[in-house]
Amino acid sequence: MKNAVFMISKPSLLVEAVKAIGDIYGEIEKDSQNKGQAFQDIQGDVYEYLLSEIATAGKNGQFRTPRHIIKLMAELVQPQLGHRICDPACGTGGFLLGAFQYIVTQLALKKGAKNLKADEDGFVRTSVSAGLTEKAKHILNESLWGYDFDSTMVRLGLMNLMMHGIDDPHVDYSDTLSKGFNAPNQYDIVMANPPFTGSIDKGDINESLSLKTTKTELLFVETIYRLLKKGGTAAIIVPQGVLFGSSKAFVAARKILVDRCDLKAVITMPNGVFRPYAGVSTAVLLFTKIYDKEDKVSEPGTEHVWFYDMKSDGYSLDDKRNKLDGFGDLQEINKKFKDRDSEKDTDRTRKYFVVPRQEIVNEKYDLSLSRYKEEIFEEIVYEKPSVILHKLLMSEVGKEYDEKVLADVKGGIVKELLELKGMIG
Repeated sequence: MKNAVFMISKPSLLVEAVKAIGDIYGEIEKDSQNKGQAFQDIQGDVYEYLLSEIATAGKNGQFRTPRHIIKLMAELVQPQLGHRICDPACGTGGFLLGAFQYIVTQLALKKGAKNLKADEDGFVRTSVSAGLTEKAKHILNESLWGYDFDSTMVRLGLMNLMMHGIDDPHVDYSDTLSKGFNAPNQYDIVMANPPFTGSIDKGDINESLSLKTTKTELLFVETIYRLLKKGGTAAIIVPQGVLFGSSKAFVAARKILVDRCDLKAVITMPNGVFRPYAGVSTAVLLFTKIYDKEDKVSEPGTEHVWFYDMKSDGYSLDDKRNKLDGFGDLQEINKKFKDRDSEKDTDRTRKYFVVPRQEIVNEKYDLSLSRYKEEIFEEIVYEKPSVILHKLLMSEVGKEYDEKVLADVKGGIVKELLELKGMIG
């Protein structure tokens, strides 16, 4: 592979490395036999674990997306066999893998697979495509397309997909924001977590992008819109600033989502989801393309937007990100989104509710959940100071006390409490 470097120079070290890898594969084979889990799944899990330990995340605003968040997003967009699926900033290939596993799992379930169990996040997943026909395998292999401008990430992504059973993955070294990239209206599904921060030189921006900005988080929103076919659906992660930024470019990006697309959902996530790499607050946007860039908008694509205020993703929100009991809000989000009802989901004091498009337009296309959520403030009634002091005295001298006797107390906390009681009556 171009620019690849072989780092092991000592023959003895190479022998040890090969032996260690052989031992690992032996353990994987043993686990697959003992636990009834497919070799391919365990092999992929090992590689995913190694990726999670790589301490290079955060370069150029790139952050490895937690796999349970990817699984949730795949559940929401529901990719199908035959769909063309894209991630324009694919990194290690997590979203492409998530779509692949969702499709393979659904096909396995339709065939009556009974040995598939929900994982620790409540999702049923497998990478095993052995039960698929050769035609289905070929269609699936030609369905996944990833791009990244970081050559190291391209290598990691290719290996990740191959380790999960995708023999000939399409992951290309390409900057999807630049002038050299051109793939409009080609994809049925786009799943992505584009770089949160950074900017691109104005002269390098693809001429087809209309937003007057160099901010990559906004340019990716328009790029993803362009990549979709009409009727195609995207699930993307954006920093929450995209939801409420007041500059012309921010508003214009949100107008694309609300007017030219059917913006189905805005799911805000807590700011610990990307720890330890970043504490930035993020949101998932789910939308379907209704109009091409050249089309005249006869009627806005969005009628209602479903909001959900995620408080927990099932893991601690500190740097350790330990697994908590249960699934957090993940499974509720999946269920409530699929059961959403614009006439019933109107209580804005709950975690989830629906907002009509016109109200969003009136708020200058603001998509921040806090703009529409209603908070309930309960009045706290405090006891009178005299009652509190009485209780303190009782705790010091007993349930009953004689104030004439206590008046002779020369010092200590009891005397001070009595003096304070005399001051306030």
